[in-house]
Amino acid sequence: MSQTITIDGFNLTAQQVVDVARAPHLPVALADTSRAALKESRDYIEATWMHDEAPMMYSFNTGVGLLKDTRIKVEHIELFQTQLIKAHCAGIGEPFSEEVSRATMLLRANAFASNYSAPRVEVVDRLLAFLNAGIHPIMPQKGSVGASGDLAPLSYLAAAIAGFDEAEVMYQGQRMRAPEAITKSGVGPVKFDLKAKDASALINGCTASLAVAVLVAHDARNLLSDACLSLGLTLEAMRAEMAAFDHRIQQARPHAGQIKTAAIIRKLLSGSTRTTHEARAVQFPEELRRTDIPYTARIQDVYSLRCSPQVYGPVFDALDYIDNIVDKEINSATDNPLIFDKEGGGFEIISGGNFHGQYLAQAMDLLAMAITDLGSICERRVARLIDPTLSWGLPRNLMSGVRGVNTGYPVVQCSLSSLVMENRTLCMPGSVDSIPAKGNSEDHVSNSTWCARKAATVVANTQYIIGVEMLLAAQALTMTEDLLPGFVLGQGTQAAYQEIRRQIPACLEGDRWFHNDIAVAQSFVVSGSVRHAVVEKIGEFA
Repeated sequence: MSQTITIDGFNLTAQQVVDVARAPHLPVALADTSRAALKESRDYIEATWMHDEAPMMYSFNTGVGLLKDTRIKVEHIELFQTQLIKAHCAGIGEPFSEEVSRATMLLRANAFASNYSAPRVEVVDRLLAFLNAGIHPIMPQKGSVGASGDLAPLSYLAAAIAGFDEAEVMYQGQRMRAPEAITKSGVGPVKFDLKAKDASALINGCTASLAVAVLVAHDARNLLSDACLSLGLTLEAMRAEMAAFDHRIQQARPHAGQIKTAAIIRKLLSGSTRTTHEARAVQFPEELRRTDIPYTARIQDVYSLRCSPQVYGPVFDALDYIDNIVDKEINSATDNPLIFDKEGGGFEIISGGNFHGQYLAQAMDLLAMAITDLGSICERRVARLIDPTLSWGLPRNLMSGVRGVNTGYPVVQCSLSSLVMENRTLCMPGSVDSIPAKGNSEDHVSNSTWCARKAATVVANTQYIIGVEMLLAAQALTMTEDLLPGFVLGQGTQAAYQEIRRQIPACLEGDRWFHNDIAVAQSFVVSGSVRHAVVEKIGEFA
């Protein structure tokens, strides 16, 4: 039986969000303390404010946006909840993935568990019932500007929760109407009435942006670890000069990420004799074909090798900053208005702007830029691996079989170049691109949803780049084994090399269907298979 994750609005971790998003059978429950607090505040609302002389409270008994001054009579409040959702179901485009849908439901429920939002506890129970049953609302990716929350996508979630006939969900691998899935799953009544504040609480807050951000920040962290592996393998393939990774150089410019990168590489390559003066003194046939000059000491390598601590370091530091933002957002109340204990007893409602997604928007723009540059330096090393004039004599194109009849890997490298260019375009910051919305009531917006979506695309593209660097570095290592008898890889790089070879045999008999190799190489990063093999051998390294 899976261990239940209990939410209280204050202690949910990013790793738990990832686990729930990617493990549909991991159950989630509401903490008893949160259940009691939600009931207390709701009982106060029902006893104190459910009449037409109650104070005007935004989206509770007033319209929204420029209709904030229009009172909603108590007799119309339930209809208002329904109409509010319908009016905001204006999303466009392909839906978010099921894992984003799951993360969004979890994060919205956790925001309510802190008891700052004042929906009924039944709303939280309904969200968790959907989550635990594996009912995933279909939410279009486009339509939110990340200001008054992710109103458009979250309205589709709210419509599914309420059992609207128009709402669609994914259930047991099939797309269907929400009422059909509710009936099949047995999670409760098909129609779920929403009462005062329920709908506005569900649709307010940049929770779709956050769901994407949590997943992409997690994937970026793993990606960076794998980029250290791909770098280590390329250093071995090119018999690199390791002086640039000396701890004294890093301490002379003591950025935490730079120091960490160099330490990781030293650990991965511990015991390597391929990255020594003696190995570099062996001249490969491709090198000898182009020069009759005897070998001289290399002294130092090109920037894509030598400067990798200075390039990877800022990525480590950026991800630390981004994780801090994401961790705070996970346990934040982000709708409007919020409810607070009042001195002397009771509660008061205060309007504010916690729904604004600028923190997430800027963090995701930073992530996109950091990972793009990481992919860029990795692609430059791949380009070197296939060029004997830049790789100190590795076989041209890492080609096998009859020369000319076979081509090798230059088009594989070209595909990576296309991804680098795409990533660079996606680095255009979305967080500075504000445009007024909703009759100018939202005169500054964050664009957080787009920032998160494009960051996710950058990470997905870079997974291919880093996986292929592993693939080609391993190809180079296999093709030069006989030229360097007795020279060995480091403990970490040897473990990585063996796992790569376990999954993809070396290409030694001419060109083959490289599409399949690329797909497996990408899976190295997505599944973490190479990373796990290295950790099993040498322990945690990043």
